[in-house]
Amino acid sequence: MAVEFTFHIEYAKQTYSLTHETGTNMTDTSLQALEARLAEDLDRLCFTGKDWVPRTTVGDQPVRDVVVIGAGMCGLVTSVALRKHGILNHIVYDKAPAGLEGPWLTIARMETLRSPKQLTGPAYGLPSLTFRAWYEASHGTAAWNALDKIVVADWMAYLIWYRRVMDVPVVNGAEMTGLRNGPDGLIALEMVIDGQPERVLTRKLVLATGRDGLGGPFLPAAAQALPAHLRAHSADIIDFTALEGKVVGVVGAGASAMDNAATALETGAAAVHMFIRRPDIPRLNKGMGIGSPGMTHGYAALDDTWKWAIQHHINAAQTPPPRASTLRVSRHENAFFHLASPLNSITRVGDQLQVTTPKGQYLLDYMIFATGFMVDFAQRPELAAITPHIKLWRDERLSADLRDDALAFSPDLGPGFELQEKEPGTCPMLNSILSFNFPSTLSHGKLSGDIPAVSEGADRMVRGIVSSLFTADIDQHWQSLVDYDVPELLGDEWQDADAEGSA
Repeated sequence: MAVEFTFHIEYAKQTYSLTHETGTNMTDTSLQALEARLAEDLDRLCFTGKDWVPRTTVGDQPVRDVVVIGAGMCGLVTSVALRKHGILNHIVYDKAPAGLEGPWLTIARMETLRSPKQLTGPAYGLPSLTFRAWYEASHGTAAWNALDKIVVADWMAYLIWYRRVMDVPVVNGAEMTGLRNGPDGLIALEMVIDGQPERVLTRKLVLATGRDGLGGPFLPAAAQALPAHLRAHSADIIDFTALEGKVVGVVGAGASAMDNAATALETGAAAVHMFIRRPDIPRLNKGMGIGSPGMTHGYAALDDTWKWAIQHHINAAQTPPPRASTLRVSRHENAFFHLASPLNSITRVGDQLQVTTPKGQYLLDYMIFATGFMVDFAQRPELAAITPHIKLWRDERLSADLRDDALAFSPDLGPGFELQEKEPGTCPMLNSILSFNFPSTLSHGKLSGDIPAVSEGADRMVRGIVSSLFTADIDQHWQSLVDYDVPELLGDEWQDADAEGSA
């Protein structure tokens, strides 16, 4: 019998709904059977590592070994990796309500994921934790075989299940508003949890904060000058019902541009004009040409020249929008693609906007700028205390002619995703802050911003945390070695053949 559940969440003045329906032919592949199999796998693997990190307190306040900011996909798999490696004194915070972590139900606006359905993503090597296992248990094997791409609502439902079965310690409604140097070399986090201020002390801080993790949306200067009620970035919360009957302009040709244009059309926009700077829409996903386990594990060992060449080439080519997303727009007769149409000017005319391009003029009621994200610490006031000290690629790795490229503002990360100091000794706590988000791509490759290699990325980062915590506590571990006195032999298992009185 099919089972359907729906829940509604109020967030940022909008109501979001998630509906999930299980299949009707569920026997051996039921969720209950899957969860039992996963529990057996975890038990047989002795998956939860020994709780080996010494607990610390400051006064009567307990200290976390790791705090993770962000309970989306990257935050969840980080917690699982910490559990595997025995760092159990950790917590995951997310400012969104439970069920709305990450972009999937709020700003993604896509119908399906771009990634192939068979990718294992955050499963961390556990077959019973994969999306495929969950989907087959929910809908049946035939439904999996018939599935083309993963529906976004299904992906979110899977992550909610993942969080539950892996018992990830998430606190929702928790926002980090600042940080500073704490006592004894700790990081003191300024948090607001359920509306109440709270100080949290931690030894390590993981920023699992997605594509805008060290900045935010990029808005051209012309867009910033427009009244807020006439424009938005594609990453903003947008009330598309208010655009019914309106003429909407969308700037960009990537996936988010198509998704926002399609959402406006499907919600009843009178027309949508897409302004595309290039003479053609990108057609090749160049990153696919180098994706492999070699790229996943070997990229970090490349020299700066190769890293820059690879990422700059991919960025310059631009990733094309998915075919299905593009067709989702073009099937509407009131959708208009304007190629070779950079914005020459935007002028306010009453409560409308007049856009001028090399192709003509257009009178719009609203504009959506799908212009991507940027590293911009001004958009991250919670990081103000460390911002001046963070070493970027442009600081010393690149020649002068490359330093103004947007890619050059990427953080220059250490081998375990740790931030590094621009001037050694000026902000030591940076070495304990891990940037497990999209801006890490230039240093580590795409291990923390996309689905394919996120488990490998989390494992690399957590192994670095393990090494750092162990070496920092080596005096205590040495003392544990010296003090260890549990015998394995009791002395009655043998007899000395040469001892006096022995027969």
